[in-house]
Amino acid sequence: MFIHYLQQIITSFIASAAFGMIFNAPRKALMQCGFAGMVGWILYVWLQDMEVKPVTATVVAAFWVTIISHFFAKKYKKPIIVFSVSGIIPLVPGGLAYNALRYVAQDQFDLAVQFGARAFMISGAIALGLVLAEVTNQVIKKVVSMNRL
Repeated sequence: MFIHYLQQIITSFIASAAFGMIFNAPRKALMQCGFAGMVGWILYVWLQDMEVKPVTATVVAAFWVTIISHFFAKKYKKPIIVFSVSGIIPLVPGGLAYNALRYVAQDQFDLAVQFGARAFMISGAIALGLVLAEVTNQVIKKVVSMNRL
């Protein structure tokens, strides 16, 4: 089991950092990009191992990727998008979308709809996790600013 998690940690870190390189993230931010993606993916895998539904696991993982991205954006004075886009990449349901289109090409529309719906739900879960984290961040900022008065 430890080897499984170690493989997931290493590959998700590399994938997220490499995606940051593709999208011209600053070189100094690539480690943080990789870390954000690694945390999101390992959280997702761990929740899946705990038999949490994929959509719920995706919301939680996307939420934490965004929280981590906010932290890195403040600490390293970079736009949050540098970290959040790279960090979300491991969660994107590309395989499900590919399979949905493959089944369309094979005229197996019942399977195409099933895979397409799953890809759509997970994509929505990513968006929901991002929004929830952003709302949480804004609420925390507002509470902190009110306590300073």
